[in-house]
Amino acid sequence: MVRLLMIAPPGAGKGTQSNRLAAHFGIVHLSSGELLRREVAAKSEIGVEVAAYLERGDLVPDDLVIQVLAAPILEAAGHGGYVLDGFPRTRAQAEEAYRMARQVSGIELQAVVHLQVRRAELRRRMLARARTEDRPDDTPEVIDHRLDVYDSETAPILDFYAARGLVIEVNGEPPPDEVFSTILAAVEPLRAGLV
Repeated sequence: MVRLLMIAPPGAGKGTQSNRLAAHFGIVHLSSGELLRREVAAKSEIGVEVAAYLERGDLVPDDLVIQVLAAPILEAAGHGGYVLDGFPRTRAQAEEAYRMARQVSGIELQAVVHLQVRRAELRRRMLARARTEDRPDDTPEVIDHRLDVYDSETAPILDFYAARGLVIEVNGEPPPDEVFSTILAAVEPLRAGLV
């Protein structure tokens, strides 16, 4: 059983590293952004509400995110674990997720991997991604706004997890293979002691 959370600013490589960790450990990668974009593409009731937030680069309200993620998290926890990418993003979400996790055995986080990347590098990566992946939410203005939102809303939750001894700090700027090796070197010993 492996239950991890990736925290990093947009463009830091959360998705790449989460996919690799999921494949390595044989667990599910749950990307809140991907799940929310699926809802938007399906034009579901929640998707219609979510679309406006994503277009502006704002965080989707807690209640909508939790509605979208609750069932997949419970299912993944029952099948060996998960790597969460993009949730929780606020202190309120982190506290609610912790409260919910304490009520259900076997879903609480074991470690929080924090990828650190300089802002200039994040902008460069996201602008490149916008060109190659045709991501409408990766315009220069929206990128700057998303980074500002991360700094004010998401970065502070690291203190919440650090107080519980869960945070693993990782430099996210080297090549992806090197970042992955660094993450594994930190997670494997924890995993051995937590399984």
